[in-house]
Amino acid sequence: MTGATPLLDLFLELCAIPSPPGEERAVADRVTAELDRLGLPWEEDDAAARLGSSTGNVVCSLPGAVEGGTPLFLCAHLDTVPLDGPLEPVVEDGIVRNAGGTILGADNKSAVVAMLEAARRVVEEKRPHAGIELVFTPKEEIGLLGAIELDTDRLDARIGYVYDQAAPIGEVILGAPTAQELALRFHGRAAHAGMYPEEGRSAVLAAARAIVDMPLGRIDELTSANVGLVRGGTARNIVPEWCELEAEVRSHDFDRVSEVVQQIVDAAAFAAAISDCRLETKIEQKYRGYRHRSDDLAVRLACRALERSGFVPRLTLSGGAADANVFTARGLPCVNLANGMLDIHTPDERIAVDDLERMVGVTLALVDAAAETAAA
Repeated sequence: MTGATPLLDLFLELCAIPSPPGEERAVADRVTAELDRLGLPWEEDDAAARLGSSTGNVVCSLPGAVEGGTPLFLCAHLDTVPLDGPLEPVVEDGIVRNAGGTILGADNKSAVVAMLEAARRVVEEKRPHAGIELVFTPKEEIGLLGAIELDTDRLDARIGYVYDQAAPIGEVILGAPTAQELALRFHGRAAHAGMYPEEGRSAVLAAARAIVDMPLGRIDELTSANVGLVRGGTARNIVPEWCELEAEVRSHDFDRVSEVVQQIVDAAAFAAAISDCRLETKIEQKYRGYRHRSDDLAVRLACRALERSGFVPRLTLSGGAADANVFTARGLPCVNLANGMLDIHTPDERIAVDDLERMVGVTLALVDAAAETAAA
């Protein structure tokens, strides 16, 4: 489908390309072709093999930086969550949706096109800037893996931005949570469910008892926990000898994560014991949370750019993670800005055509504000 502008055309084109985690090659090739068209140098790192992905991180530096001001990096991820239907992006009443009954891919291809279009205008207008680097990462949706593998020492900029918050333009994310994941596997004893059930030890029953006793849902204003996957058993007529739960805990309070994780493990251990089952646990920290101050330079520049673009900045916290978690944890303050996408990860995912253009304006306002401001 052809849109009304090159920006919309490129967005529709990218949204029509499947790019679940690990299968980003076609989108990466389209992005690098656009960078080539603009005459911009880019490099792809060697992270693909380590990630089990078809592409590594792509990094591009815009030449022509002037002295003074604050260099910026802008980051977007190339993958989407897995899809379960065709990609048929359409424009209806100024809104881009997918007619195929699955995700659209605005998360995060709307950010990709905003970055590329802003880069095009900077190049063609010879717009003064203090330094701009574009970063495109793979496998963000399954744990920020591309950003984790990126050698951030290759970046000259010390502050950056991602556009990865599904909310109206104007939201500035001051903080995101720390997250830990748990895999809990219960081992029981198999038996024929009709003939000898008393000889069995049901791992599914143990897991069910554990879930009932776990702190789940919204635990407090900073903390949530969830059991998202349950697998177990081999047949309806066999007492299940194994059952596995996959869970997560997120909190803006770093210490609170470990407390809730321990409560979940304790509930699982007690349920296993009274069910005469054995328990295996695996705990992994997925990403570290962060909290920016409202007077941090990266936040101030974001607010200035939004105001110049006609938006009232709204400082808030996010319950989700983004590549900003990785950069900030490494000492590169990175601010996540909402870009207007809505209902991401669902068949109702959508974004207004006007918001695509507005985020290009916000990006250019960021570039201008950074060029006027010396780094602290």
